Amino acid sequence: MQFPRLILAGLVLSLTVEAAPLKKVLTDATKGYRVASWQMVSSDLPGYRGEAKWHIRKRILQGGKQEGVDIIEVDNGKLRFRVIPTRGMGILDANLGDVRLGWDSPIKEVVHPKFINLESRGGLGWIEGFNEWMARCGLEYAGHPGKDEFITNTGDKGQMDLTLHGKISNIPASEVMVTVDRQAPYTIRVRGRVDERVFFGPKLELWTEISTVPGSGKFTISDTLTNRGSEPQEFMLIYHANYGSPLLEQGARLVAAAERVAPFNDHAAKAVKTWDTYAAPRSGFVEEVFQIFPFADKKGRTTIQLQNAKGDRGVSMNWSLEELPYLTQWKNTVANSDGYVTGLEPGTSFPHNRRWERAKGRVSKLAPGQSRSFAITFGIQSTQTEVAEVARSIQALQGDRRTRVLQRPEADPFNNGDETK
Repeated sequence: MQFPRLILAGLVLSLTVEAAPLKKVLTDATKGYRVASWQMVSSDLPGYRGEAKWHIRKRILQGGKQEGVDIIEVDNGKLRFRVIPTRGMGILDANLGDVRLGWDSPIKEVVHPKFINLESRGGLGWIEGFNEWMARCGLEYAGHPGKDEFITNTGDKGQMDLTLHGKISNIPASEVMVTVDRQAPYTIRVRGRVDERVFFGPKLELWTEISTVPGSGKFTISDTLTNRGSEPQEFMLIYHANYGSPLLEQGARLVAAAERVAPFNDHAAKAVKTWDTYAAPRSGFVEEVFQIFPFADKKGRTTIQLQNAKGDRGVSMNWSLEELPYLTQWKNTVANSDGYVTGLEPGTSFPHNRRWERAKGRVSKLAPGQSRSFAITFGIQSTQTEVAEVARSIQALQGDRRTRVLQRPEADPFNNGDETK
């Protein structure tokens, strides 16, 4: 009588294994394990019946400052993107047809973190490796360099120098894997774990996942941040998504349903009336930054779109305002050779120094063992009809509500000035 039960148990186990996603571990620091090169194509997935022919490739870059950098390329049969596990699981670029998510940085190599000194140039060393389409800023802090207080190992208050945009984009992932679902829609996922740990400091763990469905023009970044320490821990997280040509050009436009827009500083205040349009490249241009407070739909989500001048190419970003309540717009319309780019950056805060953001109540905190999750879905529009459809949905969210465009930046929280009017 035991044999039928054993057969049934074996059948259940077999079905469970067959239903589980196919998994390939590419890096595991706990085992000292790293795959130098690997690839998988759609025909390698047993039982695959989808129409899209996709592939995944892992390789290591050679030469110059990119020596030893891991790259994972995912081509879902329509959309292609490249993940950089060595640089905090950032994304180098994404392409669909003639639409590119990315920009032409003066930094031409994918720089290994070992060549980055975050404290150089007065705390601006982060920019010496900055050429990704999407780089995370955080985790202990993000934003502008400067000083802030912290509690030392003796329990006293001390001062620390914060560098631009934190450390996470220059920390190699400790675990990296690729999974592919064995059943429709055969979702492809690139997953990685990046740790920002300090003795007498934060113990933050970030699990990130970039996922797409074969043949789709969309992909999603899904992150979970956990405090592995025994004490509450502050954190900041900004998703620095950067766009150049062909989306950015003279006459390009940002479409957003916004409750209000404020200039980041006095310089940006001079151009706040044209916050949602872009100029042609110009040598000597000084960056302009705007703080945007988006409206949410009934599900608590918002959508923005960057569209080119003709309105026949665009990219959309959709996320939860409960997770990422603030949007930073960075305009850097300098000469092409200097890095003509705009950043559209959902975040838990704006990119002021942590001391400033804390005073404004925008620095988040995790309890011991607590996790927070964040997700952004990106869509690429490659026809005028597709661009217009997304733009109409954003305009419907705005409705008849007016966007308040503030003429002055926020008051300095340490100077007791009047708030922006």
